[in-house]
Amino acid sequence: MGRPTHIGPAGTGQLAKLVNQMIVAGTIATVAEAMLLAEQGGADPAQVRAALLGGFADSTILRQHAARMIARDFTPGGPAKYQVKDTQIALAFAQGVGLRLPVLALVDNLFTDMIEHGGGDLDHSALIRELRRRNGLAET
Repeated sequence: MGRPTHIGPAGTGQLAKLVNQMIVAGTIATVAEAMLLAEQGGADPAQVRAALLGGFADSTILRQHAARMIARDFTPGGPAKYQVKDTQIALAFAQGVGLRLPVLALVDNLFTDMIEHGGGDLDHSALIRELRRRNGLAET
């Protein structure tokens, strides 16, 4: 997981993994919404993605997962069923320390619905399909 960094006492490495997965899940959800908005607004999502690369919105998620969303290539690299496992563990941990994480709860709901609609074995970038379903849009 990158470079060795001391982050705290025993067990906090697992917490760092959960924090990472929260950021990944939330970013995938936001990128999926952005690509869907670009598409439905009449822009070419591939060109929008290209325009954003190198700016403040640039990220590994935008580079890799937006490309998968545009290509509709949901071959699992990170299956959605594992993403939701991590979001639910993070939500439970947060509750245990007295926190409510409303953004993560919304993202977890999106992934949970995606799995309930048959997308659990697809790459987590297939979340755009759940957003299309929720908006009454056919998968293209």
